[in-house]
Amino acid sequence: MNLWHALLDGLFATTPLEFIAVTFGIASVIFSRMENIWVYPTGIVNTTIFIYLSVIAGLYAEAGVNFYYTIMSIYGWILWRRQKDGAPMLHITRSSGTEWRNALIFFALCWLALYWFLQKWTDSTVPLADGFASATAYTGMWLMARKKLENWLWWIATNIAAIPLYFIKGFVFTSFQYLVFLVLAVWGYVEWKRKLTHNTSSI
Repeated sequence: MNLWHALLDGLFATTPLEFIAVTFGIASVIFSRMENIWVYPTGIVNTTIFIYLSVIAGLYAEAGVNFYYTIMSIYGWILWRRQKDGAPMLHITRSSGTEWRNALIFFALCWLALYWFLQKWTDSTVPLADGFASATAYTGMWLMARKKLENWLWWIATNIAAIPLYFIKGFVFTSFQYLVFLVLAVWGYVEWKRKLTHNTSSI
C-alpha cells in the first residue's frame, strides 16, 4: 500500500518537463520498434531533457549516457537515412560471435570505468547500479545505430536496472517510463526478430 501511495504521490508531483521527456521517450521506443527513422528526432528531445534531470538527481552516469544518446542519435540518424536506389542501405542483422564478444568487452569496460569515476569523483549514492544501467545503455545504443537485433537485449537490461534507480531518486513517472520501455523492448525484440526471419526467408 505504501508503494502504491508513493507511486501516486510521485505521479502527481511530475513536472511538465519530466512529462514531456517521458512522452517523447515512449514515442522514440515505439518508432524504434517500427524501424522508423523518427526514433532519432523524438529520442533527441527525450535525451536532452534527461541530461538536465539526471544532473539535478545526482545520477551523473545517467546524465552522461543521455549525452551519449544524443550524439549516437545523430550518428544513427545519418546511418538510417543512407539509401541506395531509393532503398535503405542498413538492414536488421544478428551480431556475430566476434560482435557479441566486442559488445561484452565494451560493456564491461564501461561499467568498470563508470563505477570508478562515480565512486571516486562524485557524490553518487548508487555508483554500482548507476554505472550498470548506463553501461548497458551505451552498448544498446551503439548496436541500435547499426540495426543489430541484440540491441533490444541490452535495452531490456537497462530498463530493469533503471526502474528502481529512478524510483528511489523520486522520479516516479520516469521510473514508470522505464517500465513501459521494458515492455516495449521485449516487443521490439520480437518484432525485429520477426522482420529478420522474414527478410532472411525472402532472400
